[in-house]
Formats: sequence, C-alpha cells, structure tokens
Amino acid sequence: MIDPDQAMTQLATTRPVFCSEADFQHALAWEIHRAWPDCAMRLEYKPAHLSDRIYLDIWASDGKESLAIELKYKTRGARFVVAGETFELLNHGANPPGRYDFLKDVERLERVVEGRNDITGCAIWLTNDSMYWTDSGREVAIDLDFRLHTSRTISGKLDWGPNCGPGTKKNREKPIVLRGAYKMDWHDYSQVGRESRGRFRYQVVRVTEAQCIPGHHP
Repeated sequence: MIDPDQAMTQLATTRPVFCSEADFQHALAWEIHRAWPDCAMRLEYKPAHLSDRIYLDIWASDGKESLAIELKYKTRGARFVVAGETFELLNHGANPPGRYDFLKDVERLERVVEGRNDITGCAIWLTNDSMYWTDSGREVAIDLDFRLHTSRTISGKLDWGPNCGPGTKKNREKPIVLRGAYKMDWHDYSQVGRESRGRFRYQVVRVTEAQCIPGHHP
C-alpha cells in the first residue's frame, strides 16, 4: 500500500516548494500515481460510504485498500527562485485557526475510517512556519489544546481557551473531539535558500479504525 512518508521524501527531490496548497495537492497526487501506478487517483473526492458531504483532497485506491488524504500548506511570506522559477509565498499567519483546521481534518478522517479496516486516513501538513512545530512553552494560550509542536500527543475534546475572541474562532466555534491519540512527529522536507523561512517541515498523522479504539496508543 502507499507509504505517504516515502511519497513526501521523493517529492521533495523534485518539488522543494509549492506556490499554493492546490499546487501541493496536484504534485503529491502525481507523485503517488507515479510511484504506485496501479492505484486509482481522485481529487476532491466524496467517499460513497458516507452520507454527509465530506470531500477529501486526495483519494487513492488499489481496489482492496484505500488512502484518504487531507492536506494543509501554510506558509510565512517569502520569495524563492528555484530552477529559474520564482515562488512568491503568502504570509498566512493566523496560527491558531491554522492549528484548528489541521486537527479538524484529523477529526474528519476519523469519520471516514469509522467501521472500515480497508481505509487509512492521512492528514499531511507542510509548512515553513516554525511556530507550528516549536513549543512556545506558554502554559496559557487561546489555542493551547490545538498546539501541534513536536512530540505532543493530542486526543479527546479540544476547545478554545476562555480568552479567545469571536474573530479568531469565527466558523470554528465547535470543539474538536478525537477518538484516537496522535503524536505530532515533524520531519524535515526541504531547505530552500539559506534563510530560516526556507526550511520546510512536514508531518503525517495516520488515522485508522483500530487507532480510534479506546485504549490504543500510537
């Protein structure tokens, strides 16, 4: 079956940076198709077994097993020239909503794999913003439950801090509830140029039905 880490490692050799999340989505789908040509690939796919409207960034299936992928590509503003091509990265900022959205993807993937041992979910995050993988050490924050720094394990009910303003959590008011426990494990992806904003890191959070059984630990 498809190994997302292998796909990301190989992709980094040819695409160290992307101009947008859609660019990342298409490039990763192409790499998976190249490495695993027997898999059927779909983008923005709605699984037929779900009654609600969940659309996945990438769906890959070999007829026996399927991989459901959700992607996030959040960047700090930067300008790079790679192999003669210029990349102007947006400064997304807004780290608290970004963290929430990634964990919402994990929650959504738990629904996709529920009752299905033939589907594996993968939430993949790629960024050059070190605030996502670094522990600030702060014990009080509006998004403390959603922090994604290295080696943190996330599970259970996740909610905004009491001082979080309505603007920050607009359209993200509902708590996230995870059945499984997930350890944040970041890996180096690429180094573009010499500046700190040229360091890209990624993580892959795997979601399976077995992992969501109470008492399971990654």
